Amino acid sequence: MLRTAVVIDYQNVHLTAHDVFDPRGDRHESLIHPMQFSRRAIVERNARQRVGFAAAELSCVRVFRGLPHVDHDWEQNRRCLEQQRQWTEDGALVELRDLKYRYRTGAGGRPVMDVHGRKEPDGRGQEKGIDVLCALAAIHESERPDIDLVILASRDTDLVPVLDELHDRRSREPERYSRVETVAWFNPRYEEERTKSGGSLRPTGGRRIWNTNLGRDAYEASIDRNDYR
Repeated sequence: MLRTAVVIDYQNVHLTAHDVFDPRGDRHESLIHPMQFSRRAIVERNARQRVGFAAAELSCVRVFRGLPHVDHDWEQNRRCLEQQRQWTEDGALVELRDLKYRYRTGAGGRPVMDVHGRKEPDGRGQEKGIDVLCALAAIHESERPDIDLVILASRDTDLVPVLDELHDRRSREPERYSRVETVAWFNPRYEEERTKSGGSLRPTGGRRIWNTNLGRDAYEASIDRNDYR
């Protein structure tokens, strides 16, 4: 059995699931539970291996996600923290990183303040550095002697270089580094359902790694049905 670490770019996985399977629904209805997602990914991956190829077993799940500032969106801040608590209790390692905001400016370039004396954001906060954290986690997991396989869950093309690096490290020193694979949502009925198709990241330069596509059944099995309201 391959002892497996799953590294999840959470917002990418969550929003891609929404776009691929339920684009006309509310985004919170496509909330993905990291442990349910990872367990189902392992099941799907193992079911598609040819005879003689090693099966995977889940060892750890690492999740990276942006956190809204309490001053700008206290309800979503509260929900994210509650989701982190629940997912951690269920077995995932969840790291939240503060969102970055641009702020409104007035005359003379001074910040516009609200009635509480806080700077007013100009638009929604943006995730910054999540892809770097995912890349570092994937590299770290690949170097662990008790991990045989790293599965990266994201469609962010900024992570392609880490796929290349992990592939090349494994090719040079297979006894030292874990193999790397990817997992991705895919809807083969996307034209009929008028959704996005989904699809996986691919390494460059002719490198080949295994990808496991997850369809609607896996999506339904991965939805977090806890009430965080």
